[in-house]
Amino acid sequence: MAIKQLTVFVENRRGCLAEITDLLAKNGIDMRALSIADTKDFGILRLIVSDTQKALHVLRENCVLVQTTDVIGVKLSDRTGELSSALAALDRAGINVEYLYAFLTRVAQNAYVVLRVEDNGAAADVLTKAGFAMVGEDDIRAL
Repeated sequence: MAIKQLTVFVENRRGCLAEITDLLAKNGIDMRALSIADTKDFGILRLIVSDTQKALHVLRENCVLVQTTDVIGVKLSDRTGELSSALAALDRAGINVEYLYAFLTRVAQNAYVVLRVEDNGAAADVLTKAGFAMVGEDDIRAL
């Protein structure tokens, strides 16, 4: 149950990030989650959006370097140690987490965590067997 993530390469200059988010906003694309990491010359913006295909079209049409990456999402309760339990389950199964970021939902007491792992299916199986609910594209669209 993979989620499509946009990976956008952003020039590290004033206003560039604003231009990208403005393009999405003007085209009615909601950002559901984001993460950005920077270096001296560029940043990597990771986005979960309401309409991935439309966002890809809009960004590419405006010469923005973008690609999609399959990631998984897991629903976590707002309890101390919940993320640690999910990560421990993956670790016990020998699954490495390359990166993750979280966002809150409008549903009380829950957060969604986006994880990039080598094998999405195996990670989803491990987390499901450990009692965690997975998040899919339909869940993202419903936000």
